[in-house]
Amino acid sequence: MDVVVLIGRVLFSVLFLGSAMGHFANADAMAGYAQSQGVPAPKAGVLVSGGLLALGALSVVLGLWADAGMLLLAIVLVPITLMMHAFWKETDPQAKQTQQIQFNKNLALIGAALMLFAFFAHTPELGLTLTGPLFDLS
Repeated sequence: MDVVVLIGRVLFSVLFLGSAMGHFANADAMAGYAQSQGVPAPKAGVLVSGGLLALGALSVVLGLWADAGMLLLAIVLVPITLMMHAFWKETDPQAKQTQQIQFNKNLALIGAALMLFAFFAHTPELGLTLTGPLFDLS
């Protein structure tokens, strides 16, 4: 079971680590898009969100308070989802569909992160982690 959970933590985190790297490598382009979506202080938003995504994902991968990492990922995804994938504002049908798909994907990721937060916080000994949970939901 420990190895399966570790593999799951790694696979789940790959998406967020890749996204975080993209936030830093393409900060200017992403800030331009964020600005077009009405995000205040778009460059700072891109860099801060990238940092938080990296922090959450590394916490999960390393098993360093993985429950807190999952909760952080869920929290960070909420404003990203609402601000960056506001499909209800789109007038072009194809853009609307693309944004709705991204919005729904993020909703699923938020749900998964919340479930995994509860799982990690409820299970004091997962094995193959650097620490136990930060929160105690048992």
